[in-house]
Amino acid sequence: MDKIRMTTPIVEMDGDEMTRILWQMIKDNLLLPYIDLKTEYYDLGLSYRDQTNDQVTVDSANATKKYKVAVKCATITPNADRVKEYSLKEMWKSPNATIRALLDGTVFRAPIVVKGIDPCVKSWKKPITIARHAYGDVYKGTEMKIPGAGKVELVYTAEDGTETRETVHAFEGPGIIQGMHNLNDSIESFAKSCFNYALDTKQDLWFATKDTISKQYDHSFKDIFQDIFDADFEGQFKEAGISYFYTLIDDAVARVMKADGGFIWACKNYDGDVMSDMVSSAFGSLAMMTSVLVSPDGDYEYEAAHGTVQRHYYQHLKGQETSTNSMATIFAWSGALRKRGELDGNQKLADFADRLEQASLDTIEAGEMTKDLALITTIPNPTVLSSEDFIKAIAKRL
Repeated sequence: MDKIRMTTPIVEMDGDEMTRILWQMIKDNLLLPYIDLKTEYYDLGLSYRDQTNDQVTVDSANATKKYKVAVKCATITPNADRVKEYSLKEMWKSPNATIRALLDGTVFRAPIVVKGIDPCVKSWKKPITIARHAYGDVYKGTEMKIPGAGKVELVYTAEDGTETRETVHAFEGPGIIQGMHNLNDSIESFAKSCFNYALDTKQDLWFATKDTISKQYDHSFKDIFQDIFDADFEGQFKEAGISYFYTLIDDAVARVMKADGGFIWACKNYDGDVMSDMVSSAFGSLAMMTSVLVSPDGDYEYEAAHGTVQRHYYQHLKGQETSTNSMATIFAWSGALRKRGELDGNQKLADFADRLEQASLDTIEAGEMTKDLALITTIPNPTVLSSEDFIKAIAKRL
């Protein structure tokens, strides 16, 4: 069989732990037999990020700007334990946060819906898409441990040297502090991406923050969204028969639990991180979620929305069999291949991506699945497969 040819590479960002193992299995069993795969490879494994002082992460983001399409494996964001485990030079920042900041994109996450895996929330009938702002907040935050009594201030020094000060807290003893920021330009890009995505998919758009408490930071998000909607999108939304509204995030959570789905829920960066995990888990599994970062310049970076599956990796290292769900990683590859095909006018590549996804869904609907899905499926007598056997079962259908 002639392999499907590619004309432009995809930026390939390898990752860590069990997802790195799955990454190679997917390439070996599902991609390389059928595609003359062209990628520009970047190793974002923690050890190599440390070796390059995280320059490899920056390089991979710049390559995405060049080639327009990237696919990323899950990566470790180190904490103190990881610094010790990997003998790191420092506690490197989240590679996802670095890439998102450089691309200034919005992350859109939606559950992979498959027959036999019913949402935990009984009212949900249609997918809920989380639109997550991809810049700033805690991911670009600065933190400090306060050793004892003293005053902490926010200080803004203008270009002409004038200062504006706000007292954060007058400490009477030890404590901690965190400073975070955002940019109006980035929030505007976020808003426009959300409005355009809602129009493209013909879905209502919700936006939620906590402006009653954060009267400057969160309120700025609310105001920018409303100004852009009023100026550029209100008429288009009316014509498309869809709606936009803002509400407090705690109200949004209550509404989401009673809704039937089929809408986009836009959130700030950390809020979107938490809520996408909640939505994906409630729809079935963290591994049943698509995720794509879309930049204002039309760059696309596809990834799995979950972590590196550390516990399964340690079992794998001991030679024990694992049953790790690879669906989100498979759909990251299929999403990137489809977009590459669309941008290059390569219909065969785009069609292959569709078939890969269908083969994956057919495998689960035939009752062959990993343990996490077997525990919650309504399909009678499911067959629990190992990590590798699940991918091979997909390959057989493909």
